[in-house]
Amino acid sequence: MAKEVKTIGVLTSGGDAPGMNAAIRAVVRTALNKGLKVKGIMRGYAGLLQEEIVDMNGKSVADIIGRGGTILYTARCPEFTTPEGQQLGADMCRKHGIDGLVVIGGDGSYRGAGKLSALGVNTVGLPGTIDLDIACTDYTIGFDTAINTAMEAIDKVRDTSTSHERCSIIEVMGRHAGYIALWCGIANGAEDILLPERYDGNEQILINRIIENRKRGKKHHIIINAEGIGHSASMARRIEAATGLETRATILGYMQRGGSPTCKDRVYASIMGAKAVQILHEGRTNRAVAYKHGEFTDFDIQEALNMKKDIPEDQFEISKLLVR
Repeated sequence: MAKEVKTIGVLTSGGDAPGMNAAIRAVVRTALNKGLKVKGIMRGYAGLLQEEIVDMNGKSVADIIGRGGTILYTARCPEFTTPEGQQLGADMCRKHGIDGLVVIGGDGSYRGAGKLSALGVNTVGLPGTIDLDIACTDYTIGFDTAINTAMEAIDKVRDTSTSHERCSIIEVMGRHAGYIALWCGIANGAEDILLPERYDGNEQILINRIIENRKRGKKHHIIINAEGIGHSASMARRIEAATGLETRATILGYMQRGGSPTCKDRVYASIMGAKAVQILHEGRTNRAVAYKHGEFTDFDIQEALNMKKDIPEDQFEISKLLVR
């Protein structure tokens, strides 16, 4: 049993994701309702090391649930990957009376949280990433908003692609995970979906399908390309040269990280934020909050990091049946 928590710190780390503000709001309000103090740590682990720490109250999180991004800002922090940086982070927590810490971010953020826990700071991680690439959970904060943002953008590209009778390669985010590409490929009715978990680099298959579809009278061709594969512009040039069909690459980029979060991201992030405080209030530490098999639960952080995640085979097979 970890020590009793009286003051909770909260930070966001790594890439921002819509719904992080909802999680921050839930952490602050739940903690205050339990009689705990709350401190916001600006700019992730970098802000922790630089003592960018502020007191938070109910007013601090008023009217933020519908805002994208994170009011606490976020940053990468190479220094925190070192033992010296981690020890300094734990010392800063103790200096500011933070005996419980909620970390909102991805796998790298979880690793940092685990190190702080080993140094005596009660920690809980929340899955804040649009990539859906945290293995212990079926949901990550920001994924739902990101896929809806990308879906709407791809619909618009399809309109102009049809008008000009083009092939369009549309690159979506996801780092080394293809979940955004898979979901958008199905939702947007793409002719091809390229996933880093499955793509073997055989462009000739794409070229053959484009030529076959052209013979059938199809006026456009949409390829959803995952960021983990990339090289969309050079791929477009090669496809145009091989098929004679005008081909353009569109990289959606950071627009997928922004925007007002969807209802799902607001609600699920809020539940996870509240659950994180409850875990800390119970004196537990080194936990990762997750949504698994329809329920909100939590795992040991190291156990969560050791889990592996892959594209569900049934979803991949269905996506192949739908492209034409």
